Amino acid sequence: MSQPATPTTTDPTGGKEPWPALFALCIGFFMILVDTTIVSVATPAIINDLDADVNNVVWVTSAYLLAYAVPVLITGRLGDRFGPKNVYLVGLTVFTLASLWCGLTGTIEMLIAARVVQGLGASMITPQTMAIITRIFPAERRGAAMSLWGATAGVATLVGPILGGVLVDGLGWEWIFFINIPVGIVGFVLALRLVPRLPTHSHRFDWLGVALSGIGMFLVVFGIQEGHQYDWSVGIWATIIGGLVVLGLFVLWQARNKQEPLVPLGLFRDRNFSLANVAISVMGFSVTALAIPIMIWAQVVRGLSPTRAALLLVPMALMTIVLAKTVGGLTDRIHPRVLTAFGFACLFVGLLWLSLVMTPDTSIWWTVPPMVVFGVGNAFVWAPNSATATRNLPLQLAGAGSGVYNATRQVGAVLGAAAIAVLIDSRLAAEGLPAFQGEGASGGSLPPDVAQAFSDAMATSVLLPVAAFVLGFIAVLFFEKPRHAGYAAAPASETAEAVEHP
Repeated sequence: MSQPATPTTTDPTGGKEPWPALFALCIGFFMILVDTTIVSVATPAIINDLDADVNNVVWVTSAYLLAYAVPVLITGRLGDRFGPKNVYLVGLTVFTLASLWCGLTGTIEMLIAARVVQGLGASMITPQTMAIITRIFPAERRGAAMSLWGATAGVATLVGPILGGVLVDGLGWEWIFFINIPVGIVGFVLALRLVPRLPTHSHRFDWLGVALSGIGMFLVVFGIQEGHQYDWSVGIWATIIGGLVVLGLFVLWQARNKQEPLVPLGLFRDRNFSLANVAISVMGFSVTALAIPIMIWAQVVRGLSPTRAALLLVPMALMTIVLAKTVGGLTDRIHPRVLTAFGFACLFVGLLWLSLVMTPDTSIWWTVPPMVVFGVGNAFVWAPNSATATRNLPLQLAGAGSGVYNATRQVGAVLGAAAIAVLIDSRLAAEGLPAFQGEGASGGSLPPDVAQAFSDAMATSVLLPVAAFVLGFIAVLFFEKPRHAGYAAAPASETAEAVEHP
């Protein structure tokens, strides 16, 4: 078995500080995560401009997330095979060019297709960032580096709607994609100059695992998201059940694959890794789901412009940014159960509070306190959970672990986008309202009875991620104290050997 020799953490940087390389990587990582939520604030504008409906526009997000989630399990291995820096740069190029395509498209179908290509680019970027952190930072500094990585993820998912609002209001929805072009170019140049080239090693690729996971996820997501449109027909239920069966076959194949499985199931023997994956899937699900009803409520019920609607999220984003360094410093000193449980409690309270003030006539200023509480919770979950996820894993499994962790987060986001589309449609129908087609957005006015019914539908929809936070809170209560500030010594397990020497 090849050993994770010291040069993999020091020599690749040429004796230089690894932080500049991490900052360069975080630019691309930040950009692709912003794109998971930036579409939410542009939903009414896209509906109007491209003659679509809510379900179609939610597919603009779901297609991106699905194309992001499925390949991320194997793109981490591509980084090991061809070099994480090379794969990162290719992914950044694909993502940037696809962003140009998104902005130039004139139909909802082409926009969805362009978002699929964007997602493929994003799937090449994300696992390389975690893998490079693992290899260029010594164990005693890896926790702080992972905390910055986790904080970047948390801030990015909140900045998306804010940035989107400013761009949609000032320049048009196309600019939520055009803005990626200069950022992508800067990120490419910095990564080319600052990120070291790391040693590579060969892998066998589990193409059957890729096919099974991709087909299973698509069938489940398609069935959930389209179920309301087809009145939950037998065909829809058959699609969902078929997807679950295929995913079951995927798990069975991973257990039986003695070469190099896409998901080494031995990873889940570590309790913290398993629980952190539950928690991050809850975060992916909830953050993706909550943005859409909040932005529609703000623009349709309250008549706010996209920019003003997005500003509702500023207190949340500011608290996450302000607390990021403090929470990162606590991550290596305080039990992760304490930090993350406190975070999920704040997330639950903040979002439940927000749902209660989402009315047609409550002062917008009443949204600030719950957003502040939500921002505190966000800061206390993303960074500590990311640092805890892979901290106990042997170094040989760090790359596989980071791929699974990122895939789990994206799977949660895919399901969150699909589920919130179904819930919004069903709640509007329950209130006696037709499916939302973009009317009344950005300054339009609704009759008082319609405004109340629409507001109730959006506030009730927000309760979906509120409920999900309860699951996250329960999961992190069972975190164990990490065995070491860095990664533990590698056990002589078959799984570890399979990852290193397939």
